[in-house]
Amino acid sequence: MATITLNLSPELEYKLRNEAAKLGLEPDLYIVNTLQKRLEHKSPDLTSQPTEAELLQQINIGFSATTWNQYHTLIGKRRAETLNPEEHEQLIQLSNQLENLNVNRCQALIQLAKLRNKPLTDLMQTLGINPDPDVIDYP
Repeated sequence: MATITLNLSPELEYKLRNEAAKLGLEPDLYIVNTLQKRLEHKSPDLTSQPTEAELLQQINIGFSATTWNQYHTLIGKRRAETLNPEEHEQLIQLSNQLENLNVNRCQALIQLAKLRNKPLTDLMQTLGINPDPDVIDYP
């Protein structure tokens, strides 16, 4: 994924951080999601359907390894009943982020399945996406 550096006014940065917090997102994820939505909602005469590459990129947006580790650590603490209130709030925020990412991923999967004229389950199998992450397929 490409990296773009933005120079924001302090006021705009403050607004972005506040809006991201309201949705339980990290500011960078909020910016990416907002840009994606904005680009998807161009007037019909200026754009066509998203390309396969764009949909695949949306499908692949997810947590970094560091964020996954943090999430799993918090889940472990919750199961052990050792989560403090601050960690509980952090877990809620990460869970909200994950849910938003999964909603976007599902929408992109559906669009890609329609674009390829394939059943969703076939597309997921082709992409190696297990519809039930708690179930591990053993050969």
